[in-house]
Amino acid sequence: MTLEFTLDDIQEVAKKIILSNPEKVILFHGAMGVGKTTLIKALTRALGSKDTPSSPTFSLVNEYELAPAHYVYHFDVYRLKSEEEALDMGIDEYLYSGHWCFIEWAEKIPHLLPDTYSTLTLSQLEDGSRRLILS
Repeated sequence: MTLEFTLDDIQEVAKKIILSNPEKVILFHGAMGVGKTTLIKALTRALGSKDTPSSPTFSLVNEYELAPAHYVYHFDVYRLKSEEEALDMGIDEYLYSGHWCFIEWAEKIPHLLPDTYSTLTLSQLEDGSRRLILS
């Protein structure tokens, strides 16, 4: 799926992603500042969380409740220096929990990823809108 959108359309785009995405683990790719975290916030809201999403840059993972015993785990592993650091924080337990896992900078942990996941690539267009490719 390929979509072009502006920030005004982001909630509709988030709903389309949720409805068309078969995997609960989604890897987010794109340049710094392209809007990965902003899209993850919209996805978390589209899934029904009442929490206020924020960037997990310093905490590495943020947890948002969807309903009792249902969660979104939002990872930003940009600061990790090794996959061992991710294992030390228990990332494997999150990834195989059956809950939604949104991972920014997943290229830092290639050997820890589950066998099945979706990849979402964001890029900014000349007019300031974004292009999203979900595969």
